[in-house]
Amino acid sequence: MRQRLTYLLLFLLATMAVFFVAKVVFMLCCGDGQPLAASDCVQVLLHGLSLDLSMSLYLLAIPLLLCLTCVWVCWPWQRVARLYPWLVSPVLALAFVADTSLYPFWGFKLDASCLQYLSTPTEAMASVSTAYLLWRLLLWVLATVAIALLLRLVTPRAPRRERYPVPVCHHAFASATVRRSTGSLSGKMGQTLLMLVLVAFSVIGIRGGIGYSTTNIGQVYFSTRQFLNHAAVNPVFSFMASLESTVRDEPHYHFMSDQEALQLMAQVFPKLGSEGRDAPPAPATDTLLNTRRPNIVVILMESCGAMCTALEGDTTMPRLNRLMQEGVNFTRCYGNSWRTDRGTLSTWSGYPAFPTYSVMKNPAKSRALPSLASTLLAQGYATRYLYGGDINFTNMRSYLQGTGFERLTWQKDFPLAVQRSADWGVRDDLTFDALRQMLQRQQRDERLARRQGTTAPPLLVGFSTLSTHEPWDVPQRELDEPIANSFRYLDRCIGRLVDSLRRTPAWDKLLLVLLPDHSISYGAYTESHPQRNRIPMLWVGGSVRRPVVVDRVCNQSDLAATLLHQMGLPADHFPFSRDILDPRCSSVAFHTYNNGFSVVDSVGRFCCYDLGAGRAVALPDDPNEAQRMRRLGEAYLQVASSHLQSIAAR
Repeated sequence: MRQRLTYLLLFLLATMAVFFVAKVVFMLCCGDGQPLAASDCVQVLLHGLSLDLSMSLYLLAIPLLLCLTCVWVCWPWQRVARLYPWLVSPVLALAFVADTSLYPFWGFKLDASCLQYLSTPTEAMASVSTAYLLWRLLLWVLATVAIALLLRLVTPRAPRRERYPVPVCHHAFASATVRRSTGSLSGKMGQTLLMLVLVAFSVIGIRGGIGYSTTNIGQVYFSTRQFLNHAAVNPVFSFMASLESTVRDEPHYHFMSDQEALQLMAQVFPKLGSEGRDAPPAPATDTLLNTRRPNIVVILMESCGAMCTALEGDTTMPRLNRLMQEGVNFTRCYGNSWRTDRGTLSTWSGYPAFPTYSVMKNPAKSRALPSLASTLLAQGYATRYLYGGDINFTNMRSYLQGTGFERLTWQKDFPLAVQRSADWGVRDDLTFDALRQMLQRQQRDERLARRQGTTAPPLLVGFSTLSTHEPWDVPQRELDEPIANSFRYLDRCIGRLVDSLRRTPAWDKLLLVLLPDHSISYGAYTESHPQRNRIPMLWVGGSVRRPVVVDRVCNQSDLAATLLHQMGLPADHFPFSRDILDPRCSSVAFHTYNNGFSVVDSVGRFCCYDLGAGRAVALPDDPNEAQRMRRLGEAYLQVASSHLQSIAAR
């Protein structure tokens, strides 16, 4: 019995030691730019202790079961116990390597969202090089061996000379046999009781106590520096906790009564509650366009946050900065989300994004959403979409075709020689050329139609760029810093397109809308930074009446209603999209990231809340304003998730 108890204790301590080492390695590898002291490391280890203990007790379940059976049956349990490390060590090593590798890209701990990209592994791995993957594979193998050897070191060996009369089935211990254990009945009952007590304590430890609150990620948060909070989180626990919420699938948030939530949101989105009934008419706003039916091109600039533009005083993108002086410049626009699939849907459908759920990946819901494409298709527009990557990634094809895009041009439509000219597909200068050719064909069609006495349908083109994405591989080197250099490359592509179109009659009827799908964490611009999710939104082209600066706080999802009203079309079927120029709509922006949300109001107050941790990351100084903004963000998620639930019932 003493041997078994010693084994259980040493196994628990060994797994705790593994988690401690993993945390130190994480801080060393991912703390670039973070001021780290020895005291920070100690605080991370101490505050993360509860999650590490919970996961260690999870891993102790099998050893506990083995030791419990030995009370009544004498068998070589040590052989199974020595096999167990080789079963758990690959899983632990994979979690540690994946967490440390993904964090610099994503800015949050390992969770189940990575599983969403396994259906398209080529696209998922396009952010990194082959050498990068091979190094991670080697690290995974080395970590697996190291963890397994440590756990085997604390596992006792089976006695060599012990023989048992009853044969055992052919397993790892097939040459051994079992028999009933020796000892008095009272002794066995006492040992069984002791083992059951250990099981009970393990369950309590895994749960985090006997109260109502259970073990959760938020309990390890201790610092105003989010990196230290993330470092304290056990990546295996984070993955398992998020996997449980992913299994529940559709998001459902409930922070307050539905009536209170709807009342709060009605101040922001006047159309909520009036969908399909007496919707408020389109307001008489300033006319930004000189034609009601322009040819429209919406370019979703991959990852292009405001920190790369003049909006934040940056000169990385000089051509885009000059264009801001020539068109309609929405200076206080914010991205709805942190990923391309969410941002794309928010732009075209004017719909909210959710922290841990992608609406685009559920065709039954995404195809039922309103869309700029389907609305303009009904008005006689021809609709096209251009993307140099895999159009099947994150179910993009289903969404685009289901919401009104008639023709899709993607990676496989380009010559074979250029399909892998960038890690994500066809590089941007080539897809910008394809866009220019598409607009030139439209110009020829319009000219031919005039000769025949008819009218060619106006054109709507959606275009998603891809080169400004990890690993930032672009065919030019102007700036030393790779991220800034990739945005300079995108800026050149935009400049060449605009210069070529200005010299043609196609410019006269063109409305070119430039905005990102989302922003990125870059330097000090983390999710807790008020300007992290600020993005440029710019309307340029010959159809723009005059340069205008619009300084109202808004979201990219507001493009739909704003554009439709400028075209004299109703937008009441876009309940979450606001006309930015409508004075009845509150000037406020919402953003969701991985299991969190942020809110920015008209005077620049900022609230960022981590749902997984159950605590604020950033709040206004005024406690009343802090409470108001948090409730506003919670109401946004509650009403949006309720609306999403109702879509399936239609």
